[in-house]
Amino acid sequence: MRHRTRIYYTEEQKSQMWDRRQRGDSLHSIARLFDRHHSSVREILAASGGIRPPRRRRSPRALTLAEREGISRALVAGHGIRAIALSLQRAPSTISREIARNGGPLAYRASQADEAAWARARRPKLCKLATHRGLARWVAAKLRHHWAPQQIAGWLKHCYPDDTSCQVSHETIYRTLYIQSRGALKKELLAHLRRSRAMRRSRHHTQKTDDHGRITGTVSISERPASVEDRAVPGHWEGDLLFGNKNSQIATLVERKTRYVMLVKVDRRDTETVINALIKHAHKLPRELYRSLTWDRGSEMADHHRFTLATDIQVYFCDPYHPWQRGSNENTNGLLRQYFPKGMDVSGITQAKLNAVARELNERPRETLDFETPAQRFQQAVASTG
Repeated sequence: MRHRTRIYYTEEQKSQMWDRRQRGDSLHSIARLFDRHHSSVREILAASGGIRPPRRRRSPRALTLAEREGISRALVAGHGIRAIALSLQRAPSTISREIARNGGPLAYRASQADEAAWARARRPKLCKLATHRGLARWVAAKLRHHWAPQQIAGWLKHCYPDDTSCQVSHETIYRTLYIQSRGALKKELLAHLRRSRAMRRSRHHTQKTDDHGRITGTVSISERPASVEDRAVPGHWEGDLLFGNKNSQIATLVERKTRYVMLVKVDRRDTETVINALIKHAHKLPRELYRSLTWDRGSEMADHHRFTLATDIQVYFCDPYHPWQRGSNENTNGLLRQYFPKGMDVSGITQAKLNAVARELNERPRETLDFETPAQRFQQAVASTG
């Protein structure tokens, strides 16, 4: 196997990596540009938590390389500090410190001094959460309750609209989590974020396989009333199965207008078991709050006619290979992976535990709801039907 010498990437090459990364290129494709393994690129990007660092610039008050070369030549010519300062129109103390910190009059070299000054200038600035420890404790507490940074930022702005010291942007929270040199939030809090995987996947990754789409007598999503599409009235739900290991699954339901989540324990995936569970669940809600159900074309809904006859709830089906047409449910299933990771056997999860998880999701503020919670919006809908 050919031994490769260690590569030291230039600032231009690093900038190229970030450009490609922001366009969505994979680590492997970026690494091929430099004939390197993807781990070498990951090392560069991970140093700042996958967040592109701001472009570095020299302070206009700092000594330039040309000035340092002037100092070097003047020292060789035997000029004193005050004479050098006068020729460069700098304070004598500035020249004295520059020479002292770079080896003294005999060892001073302009290029080495300039590189050393550039390296010393790389000091991480204190972020807002590092200087406002009370605010950092609030953020950490909400993260432990699985609030997203954007929810935390929106909630703080909603609660303290006139006090900027109690506000922080979601971007600052993310940067403080991923860039540990900021030292304000512990790295362990990363485990409470919604997405645990390092890279985002394409939406096409969620497409169903070819054994789906064979249900008969379906009503297409294109036939849903306009009031369902624009979320004008409550009572229209999206559903799907969240799969675990060992043929285990959970039925997930999301109300489109309020984003209210309900989870249903399902012992088996066959259509009889799933339909029975959905019928039982439907009878727990007022008729005005369960008008329709939109589902993917999974075989578990083959007996959808029986569900409609038993509940008088119309079932609409997404187009084949278009699961994003029930986007609220797709997003919710992604959030639920924080509680039920892929490969986990969910067959032993009780309905009480599912209710507790749903309650936690429903009590989080949502940006799309002006930072009210799904629980608040759903209760308003219940009150309006009473």
